[in-house]
Amino acid sequence: MEHFVVSARKYRPQTFKDVVGQQAITNTLLNAIENNHLAQALLFTGPRGVGKTTCARILSKMINSDGNTSEDEDFAFNIFELDAASNNSVDDIRSLTDQVRIPPQVGKYKVYIIDEVHMLSQAAFNAFLKTLEEPPKHCIFILATTEKHKIIPTILSRCQIFDFKRITVSDAKSYLKYIAEEQGINAEDDALHIIAQKADGAMRDALSIFDRVVSFSGKNLTRQAVTENLNVLDYETYFTSTDFILENKIPDLLIQFNTILSKGFDGHHYIAGLASHFRDLMVCKNPSTIPLLEVGEDTSQKYMEQSQKTTHTFLMEGIRMANDCDLKYKTSKNQRLLVELTLMQLASITFDGEKKNLRHFIIPPSYFKAKGITPIPVTKPKVEAKTPVSTSTTKENTKPTAAAVAEPVISIPKISINQPKKSTSGLSLRSIREKKEHQLRQMDVVIDEDDLPKEPVTQEALDEAWKIYTAQMDKKGEKIMASILQMDQPKLKGTTIYLTYSNNTNKIELERAEFPLMTFLKKKLLNYDLKLDITVNEEIAKKYAFTPLEKYEKLKEKNPNIEVLRQTFGLDI
Repeated sequence: MEHFVVSARKYRPQTFKDVVGQQAITNTLLNAIENNHLAQALLFTGPRGVGKTTCARILSKMINSDGNTSEDEDFAFNIFELDAASNNSVDDIRSLTDQVRIPPQVGKYKVYIIDEVHMLSQAAFNAFLKTLEEPPKHCIFILATTEKHKIIPTILSRCQIFDFKRITVSDAKSYLKYIAEEQGINAEDDALHIIAQKADGAMRDALSIFDRVVSFSGKNLTRQAVTENLNVLDYETYFTSTDFILENKIPDLLIQFNTILSKGFDGHHYIAGLASHFRDLMVCKNPSTIPLLEVGEDTSQKYMEQSQKTTHTFLMEGIRMANDCDLKYKTSKNQRLLVELTLMQLASITFDGEKKNLRHFIIPPSYFKAKGITPIPVTKPKVEAKTPVSTSTTKENTKPTAAAVAEPVISIPKISINQPKKSTSGLSLRSIREKKEHQLRQMDVVIDEDDLPKEPVTQEALDEAWKIYTAQMDKKGEKIMASILQMDQPKLKGTTIYLTYSNNTNKIELERAEFPLMTFLKKKLLNYDLKLDITVNEEIAKKYAFTPLEKYEKLKEKNPNIEVLRQTFGLDI
């Protein structure tokens, strides 16, 4: 059996021109070599699989090449690769500094490539400082790390730092296409794009995934084979979901979601992908933002076609709902129900981003639009104001005229539908006035005030009615209102009931409950001229501030045995 070499090793770049996605760094290093302006301490930092170690090896080979050596020469005696994860002690760094003093036997420079340099201990970093700052002329250090923030600042200040970026999806796809052609593999453009997206900016991961998928599907690499092998949700899933949402097909949408879960996919992954799909559709709305869509040509055309079916308002609302579900997913107790509820809400959005059951339409506008009919909004009938009918009756019977028989007059009570322009606090005077006005407007029957009873009222009758109403409040569970009614004894002067409280809060609370209170008193005392007058006097609060002696006297009035207890035990007040 022939030995298999993975693509990540087989197609490792041998020159700077072969490095994918790092043109800025490779051009800088090439110019530094040509102009003899290369620093003796370099730090390559960036995510995994983007070419840090590869660039270090290419640089080591180039600076030792004098133009007469063959391309196969690797200068193995001049290049030393160390793993700082396993050589992170002070003794390892001391051994390294001792080797640095010896000049190279072949070539011009000795290059030390220290990988994962952030794994060095604090003592090892300190032991390495002097050598790194003033190395011999024949020595160059190349440090590589994925976590630059773990390196101490004194090391960073002695190095020339090169930040490697993530490889874009388009660059990774182009390189994968080149490798597929080299191996004689027929690969679909969308299949390579999915592999590049799954790699998340790491070329080494992309090549590893490519090898795995080729082992599964052979020489014909299709999008379906890639999605099946990698167990990822492809674009077709989200295209179908969006079609169901736009057509308001909630049952089909829920069945599709159940099928996705049965295949082992996570609901969180699905809803996050749906939000990204809506984002891609919005990107297609404007020609200037189409380059932000990182998909293949065939898939890009599908995005363009589906984006024409949607509106900007719908996509914004869809992204908001999906993102809200994404944020709540981890804390939800029933995660499946959360996703299903979000899908039902998405499927309830019409093309213009409003709910299907509008307030002014019995049938959603989408139905009329499909039928080519203009919807008619529901309007309120105009009712002419009629003279209110008096409740006073007469003994004379009047006969209706012919005109009255032909056109009967229907009395419709006036109902106010005006809403307040601004929301007001429940404790404000304005809200109390508006509430009283609203209660008065709800009275359908206009009563003649001359016919209402106006019996004389005594203070004793008022006190008795007040106690009865207070007891009713207490029985209903409205303890606070019952307590407020007991704070002051009402005083009757003519037809006005006067109350005085020590603070404005009690006044506001009683004014909120004034309507049912006065209704009860007027019916109970048979006098509809009664009015309530509430004032605030802060001086009253002082009489409630008892001294310890006054408290003791009050308690002694209720129970004289307290004095016996105090004298028996010799207690002080």
